[in-house]
Amino acid sequence: MTIPKPLPGDGPQLSGSNLRRARDHNQRVTLHAIRVNGPVTRMALAQLTGLTPAAIANITNRLLKDRLILTAGRMLGGRGQPATKLVVNPDSCFSLGLNVDRDHVTLVLLDFAGRVHARASREIHFAQPAAVRLFFERAVAQILKRAGIARSQVIGVGVAFPDDIARAHLPDQPGDYAAWADVKVDDLLRDVLGVPVFVENDAAAAAIGEMQFGSGHRYRSFFYLLITAALGGGLVIDGGYFRGAKGRSGEIGWLHDRDGSGRDMQLQNIVSLSALYSRLAGGGYHIASPHRLARLEIGARIIVDDWIRESTEALVKSMVAINCLINPEAVLIGGRLPAALVDRLAAALNHRLADFASQLPALAPVARAVTADDAPAVGAAILPFNHTLLPSRLALLMGV
Repeated sequence: MTIPKPLPGDGPQLSGSNLRRARDHNQRVTLHAIRVNGPVTRMALAQLTGLTPAAIANITNRLLKDRLILTAGRMLGGRGQPATKLVVNPDSCFSLGLNVDRDHVTLVLLDFAGRVHARASREIHFAQPAAVRLFFERAVAQILKRAGIARSQVIGVGVAFPDDIARAHLPDQPGDYAAWADVKVDDLLRDVLGVPVFVENDAAAAAIGEMQFGSGHRYRSFFYLLITAALGGGLVIDGGYFRGAKGRSGEIGWLHDRDGSGRDMQLQNIVSLSALYSRLAGGGYHIASPHRLARLEIGARIIVDDWIRESTEALVKSMVAINCLINPEAVLIGGRLPAALVDRLAAALNHRLADFASQLPALAPVARAVTADDAPAVGAAILPFNHTLLPSRLALLMGV
């Protein structure tokens, strides 16, 4: 029987992997395994990665030569020569992560082990592109000098930037904020250091940061709820970030529900710092930064209590849908909302969702994310590492 040859464009588009790509992918996988599990022996790496001991020996020798990993003592207690333990070299390279949002701009300097060496942040409401560029130029020079890191050690810049930043209207958003619609963020910043610039949605960056340096070691699949000036979401499935067909998965803030007065509106206009500040201002309490939420008068605390109740009710339907459609191990809340308020919101959601437990096939707990208010910036700083050194699902197929 003759099997007809498929025409170009028929069926899924697949790409094979040549030996060079496979070698690069195996090195990325091994380096990631050392970063997550180190100090770790070569024998343990072979078991973790499924690669042969000979392949692990060759890869780790290359990584040692390139100073991407270091030896960290020997494993004693067994027969024969003690096995050498390996760890990543945190000072092998550094990355910058910039988070641009409607109420602040934050820059962090991250080493390869995930430690923040320095940060700079400013509370700037609806910063224009020129203001962000100026902040970045000055902050880069300051934090590199403070940390004693040469510019040549920085391999890239990641930027966490809200999608539709000009289109999503928030309370008090000025009309000229629409200028962002005509700006390419990577072009705005690339010439400052002359290194690659990677731009990612802020909620996606926060979820990637949580996946790499937070609860990702505990949960392989989770939904990340980012509460900042707006409301965003990110989805991690089986240890990888899920982008969706057009890179817009997790956009929970665009869903609708009713506020306490019964008005239909987007969730990000109910569950967000902007919404909370607006409610406080309506009660005569003018708050413009998250840290001030920790020191409120009794009247303001009552408004916050009402906001938590209203936010819980507004989120319930979406949380039920997430549990039914995605079946995550957990829903994690991060962002700039103070930890104490995140814990209260998580507890309220868990209590409310318990009413649906008998009706749902599975119910994931809601908890505070490990990564805190710098989560988008830290997640952004991981992007250059992902592109250059760490494994991705596209790396083997596309040679990324």
